[in-house]
Amino acid sequence: QVQLVESGGGLVQAGGSLRLSCAVPGRILRINAMAWHRQAPGKQRELVALIGSGGTTNYADSVKGRFTISRDNAKNTVYLQMNSLKPEDTAVYYCWTGGAASGPNWGQGTQVTVSS
Repeated sequence: QVQLVESGGGLVQAGGSLRLSCAVPGRILRINAMAWHRQAPGKQRELVALIGSGGTTNYADSVKGRFTISRDNAKNTVYLQMNSLKPEDTAVYYCWTGGAASGPNWGQGTQVTVSS
């Protein structure tokens, strides 16, 4: 079991920004892919952004151009920079990892609420 600890959620007005952080054990971060998912009330969990061990990134169409996923191996942390937030971005955001170093693991989630 890999412990992932998210932080940085909160309440923000539409158009604002937040940065989520996910603390990851170093051996995991160097090998595995990392991703952020989100789940809004009454909806299925969906992939928001993914970064491979080599740095390749992929984004959901709904967040392209607004969100950026990045990793800092020196700080053992993965980030999700969220700009131009919309009310429809309101959800619980989960950090995820999977790959050669471990099976899939999830963080506990952090709430992001965007007010109109």
